[in-house]
Amino acid sequence: MNLSDYIINDIKPILITDKISDMQLLFNQLTYSHIPVKNEDNVYLGCLSETDVHCFTRNKIISECHHAIEGFFVRDNTLWLDVLEAFAQNSTNIMPVLDSRNTYLGYYELNDIINLFNETPFFSEAGAILIVEKGFNDYSFSEISQIVESNDGKLLGAFISKIENDVAQITLKIGNTSLNDVAQTFRRYSYNIISGHEEDNYIQSLKDRSEYLDKYLNI
Repeated sequence: MNLSDYIINDIKPILITDKISDMQLLFNQLTYSHIPVKNEDNVYLGCLSETDVHCFTRNKIISECHHAIEGFFVRDNTLWLDVLEAFAQNSTNIMPVLDSRNTYLGYYELNDIINLFNETPFFSEAGAILIVEKGFNDYSFSEISQIVESNDGKLLGAFISKIENDVAQITLKIGNTSLNDVAQTFRRYSYNIISGHEEDNYIQSLKDRSEYLDKYLNI
């Protein structure tokens, strides 16, 4: 995929010598969380957030609020997954794009980058989602792949979705096999099963036995 095709140029960076009221008016017309700012030499300085701008006095000059400018951006050769990470780290729905000479080229919209993510096999291919967890130093992706493939499954994608108290939570997209068989194999390898978007007969069996025991004890 060529990310440069998604660069948008319909909003130019606002001059740092403009008034805050100009920026407030622009935010009222747009749905973006931030707007890029440049200096008189056409150099990109960063972005101001809508939240901050609406807290400033209207007749102030933007340069008087220079401390609030956030200097985030990505390069035109930044990989799309890193671009998505930059969006998340800066809590923004607009991401300025600079070339290797720091020339402002335009910006990415968050929705466009998310749509690219949705088009990957992780989301577009048929399969089931399984979330497992194991000690951060105890799991390996080679072991995870081996477990899936030993059950004639196809690993369509995997990522670490959470790390807490030295335990890693891994989200898997699996195709071409029974999720129940894969889940039971993961248990034999000491993985905890957090959830699976398919019937897990092991858990259902435990629930059935628990309900039977409860009824027996109450006779």
